[in-house]
Amino acid sequence: MGQHARPTVTPLAIAVLALLDERPMHPYEAFQLLIARREDILVKVRPGSLYHTVARLADQGLVQAEGVDRDGNRPERTTYRITESGRETLRATVAEILRNPAREYPVFPVALAEAHNLPAREVLALLRERVERLAGDLADVETMSQWAGGHAVPRRFWIVLPYLHATIAAEIAWVNNLISELDSGEMEWDEFDPATGIRIPGHEHAWSAAEHPEPPPAPRGWSETSASPP
Repeated sequence: MGQHARPTVTPLAIAVLALLDERPMHPYEAFQLLIARREDILVKVRPGSLYHTVARLADQGLVQAEGVDRDGNRPERTTYRITESGRETLRATVAEILRNPAREYPVFPVALAEAHNLPAREVLALLRERVERLAGDLADVETMSQWAGGHAVPRRFWIVLPYLHATIAAEIAWVNNLISELDSGEMEWDEFDPATGIRIPGHEHAWSAAEHPEPPPAPRGWSETSASPP
């Protein structure tokens, strides 16, 4: 790729490039294979977005149309193969992600940071519902891990499953601890009018209205004038 900047690829594009690195295939086959392998737990997979991703990869020179085939009365399907540039981009991108933890800004921490805008009772109910859903996700991961182990799938193809299991289990444990702290009254909380859901004036914590001339220290590597890494 010489001195040119490496193309930026999305998580779905990484998955598509990895499939085409195995063998050439048409986009719908790639979609079916991603679903069959349950990679939809890692990236959002939709037929429309996958076709768009393949078209973008072709525009970037990372994949190339190889031929067109037709199965019975079905529409013609174009088969794509990965290019050398695509293979380079795939390997370099995976290496970069493995090397550097990225600031990904998931939405759950945002909701946690703003949970004080809801009554404590409502937050408790919502968190308990979250734990139930996480428990279902954990069970799904356990089932997939058992299947992979039982079918002698080489570990290198499913090392992500123990990672997902560990992260989901850790979140369940953390949220359960938060539920206990909030339910016991150990954590202070503003009072809300049960009828309107509005915070009751005079009952909010003084910290909420306080002025803080000195902000908390910025994370390492962040610009002092920007919310983004330099």
